[in-house]
Amino acid sequence: MFLQMFKSKIHRARVTEANLNYVGSITIDAALMEAAQLVEGERVQIVNNNNGERLETYVIKGEHGTGQICLNGAAARKAEIGDVVIIISYAWMTPEEARDYQPVTVFPDENNQLND
Repeated sequence: MFLQMFKSKIHRARVTEANLNYVGSITIDAALMEAAQLVEGERVQIVNNNNGERLETYVIKGEHGTGQICLNGAAARKAEIGDVVIIISYAWMTPEEARDYQPVTVFPDENNQLND
């Protein structure tokens, strides 16, 4: 048996762009992706704190250090620039793996930058 467990999240990032005329996905600053252990193409859930919207899409790597959080395609209709979102990833684990796994949470500042 496998359990789908919380793997990592970027907590309270701000949307910097919304691009309706793109194929789809969310573009995330590569620095935030690395910190949250996200892989390009990985499925994520996005929760919008401003309007309660929830959606699932996949990750595209953005330019490192830019703070970019861009909802693309249909997802662009689910948020406005400046909205606060939580980006969550999950992983399938055995019950034994799940007991020992420590999820990663990244807390960017108001400009989507990491503070050391």
